Amino acid sequence: MPDLSARAVIDLDVPGAVISRHLYGHFAEHLGRCIYGGFYVGEDSSIPHERGIRLDVVEALKGIGIPNLRWPGGCFADEYHWRDGIGPKESRPRMVNTHWGDVVENNHFGTHEFMDLCEMLGADAYVSGNVGSGSVQEMSDWVEYLTRDGDSPMASLRRENGRDEPWKVPFWGIGNEAWGCGGNFTAPQFAAEARRYATFCRDHGDNKLYRIAAGASDDDVTWTTALMEALSCLGCQRDPKNIFQAISFHYYTLAGTWEHKGSATSFTTEDYYATMSKAQDIERVIAAHARIMDAYDPGRKVGLVLDEWGTWWDVEEGTNPGFLYQQNTVRDALVAAVHFDAFHRNADRLVMANIAQTVNVLQAMLLTDAETGALVLTPTYHVFEMNRGHHDATSLAVHVLDAPEPRDADGRPLQVVSASASTTGPTALLSLSNLDAEASLTIDVDLRGRAVESASARVLTGDSAAAHNTAEAPDAVAPVVLEAQLTGGTLRVTLPPHSFAAVTLVLA
Repeated sequence: MPDLSARAVIDLDVPGAVISRHLYGHFAEHLGRCIYGGFYVGEDSSIPHERGIRLDVVEALKGIGIPNLRWPGGCFADEYHWRDGIGPKESRPRMVNTHWGDVVENNHFGTHEFMDLCEMLGADAYVSGNVGSGSVQEMSDWVEYLTRDGDSPMASLRRENGRDEPWKVPFWGIGNEAWGCGGNFTAPQFAAEARRYATFCRDHGDNKLYRIAAGASDDDVTWTTALMEALSCLGCQRDPKNIFQAISFHYYTLAGTWEHKGSATSFTTEDYYATMSKAQDIERVIAAHARIMDAYDPGRKVGLVLDEWGTWWDVEEGTNPGFLYQQNTVRDALVAAVHFDAFHRNADRLVMANIAQTVNVLQAMLLTDAETGALVLTPTYHVFEMNRGHHDATSLAVHVLDAPEPRDADGRPLQVVSASASTTGPTALLSLSNLDAEASLTIDVDLRGRAVESASARVLTGDSAAAHNTAEAPDAVAPVVLEAQLTGGTLRVTLPPHSFAAVTLVLA
């Protein structure tokens, strides 16, 4: 197939919105081997750990600057009662994880262990509270237990369990998937509940909660409308910021149907293009929610949070269907790259995103083996690492001109060039993806507004879009140096098929 070509323009002196580092957030649920056998191996494990938390997992995640971690779910959050996960481990009651594998949960990983993990990672805590089977009092007490100093019942209980000082907990989730596993509410029902629960999630001392009300699946703007109405009707009486500060939604990428999602590693070119098209559709979904929010909140004070996203395939053969363990390929990495480009373009409204999930579940960063001690960095991990320079940077618009003809993706046009950029003052970072499955792409980028002294680049790809890493071949998909030609104010790079590249520009 002949090579493709494209041209793009970036005005380096025209800043956009700041790209919050929290758009690179993560998600850890009590699901499969994400917590047990992933983050947590227990205090008797021969694998190097600190208080049961696996140290090589921590070090790997520090390498991508994980900014926040959402826990304990997911659907698990709405059957989780936090008091079961505090105090001596041998005294903690067990429960059945009815959502994920119907396995027994021993509650050895609870509040103190999670906060230990966040401190080790240098990540902010995002706690998802139980609206589905919990109570307002239970959630209010949990906030007090975590964040209140001085003399109070919950602060005293925390001290009895070994922690004197309160923790900082910036992010608090009011429910999860309330339209389904989180209670089967209607949108108006949940909007009323979200107001009530948020009211009793109080700020203690100098800990200021950023309360996130659970919202829609995909583009169901009914939920966004109901939640914005819940804030709007209070506007003449009190400051809505005292209720909740953000609204979430969830969006997953799959090539098939929920009943037959398809294989993570065995797929056709048509499946690949359908997946890329579904990934690109995130931009439309973000815009749909943003339009509703803009009507009520033109100043964009209320945040939009995508706290579950990523690919979802059929589980690997021979694994527990309830554990959602899947391999991670170049295709998955490109789904992540496409999402990040959309996140950067919508950073004025989208304030946080959490990929599902961090270890051993769905589109994971890391795959581990608790028996052998093996740890594998997935292709998706490398996209997070290569894009780290976008954290808290100022977005720059990338105008793609003279793009190749879109590919057909099950009747929908697929743009094969995906791009975004940002600047942090002396440097700029340009992210580029060639989504064509077979052809290389040469792109010339006209860099305007500031002089560029030098350019360096790395590229991530594999022998095929199905290429992936294993314990036996951990670097089958890993970033390598890519030639970046800088002539005057024009950058030229050639991207292999199905590849992602990050180009660092040193500005004069």
